[in-house]
Amino acid sequence: MTGALKLLQFGDSVFPVGAFSFSNGLETAVEQGAVHDRTTLQEFVRTVTRAAATGDGVALLVAHRAAGAGDLDRIRAADEAVHLRKINEETRTMTVRMGRKLAEAAERVVGESLLRKRVAESGGGVPVTYPVALGVLFAELDVGEADAFAAHQYGAASMVLGAAVRLMRVDHLDTQSILFAVNERVGADYEEVRTAGLDDMQSFAPHLDVLAGAHQHAHVRMFMS
Repeated sequence: MTGALKLLQFGDSVFPVGAFSFSNGLETAVEQGAVHDRTTLQEFVRTVTRAAATGDGVALLVAHRAAGAGDLDRIRAADEAVHLRKINEETRTMTVRMGRKLAEAAERVVGESLLRKRVAESGGGVPVTYPVALGVLFAELDVGEADAFAAHQYGAASMVLGAAVRLMRVDHLDTQSILFAVNERVGADYEEVRTAGLDDMQSFAPHLDVLAGAHQHAHVRMFMS
């Protein structure tokens, strides 16, 4: 029960890491008409979670295993792999800011940890990123890697859907239905990437990169990405 509660607490979409400030590209997608109803919203969310699984999700699994072995160098390598693959400035800002917030919260709530050591040695070097921080934290809380991966994927979807309620004509039941449908794919995504290494990380979704780039130069924005 304790492990399940830790998973629910730190994997909660309202955990204070600032996820509500980001739409993960949805704001521009709505503005440009690429997402305009429930069907296109679900397709967009699935694209986001798919990219999250094959990219950041791989780094999370690597970091989770490295934390179990006490391998700080491997954790740093996972952070570097995530950071280097963020093409747009906003997506880099998102992963670093959320990673830092998670690490700060974990230090206050959990106390001394390997994640705290990683933050201490990151100044001026490779920044802490959100998926890696989440993987390390869950490993130290004895939450299994499959559950950690699932929490990460849930967070990627809920971030977009939380923004959708403020950007589109959809209600909370619409977004919950989409979340339920998208979550059905998490097991298959995990099986696909669980043996992948950092060199296998990829998230080929050029339309998401284009939308993120356009958002960066928008004059009026509700979200930071």
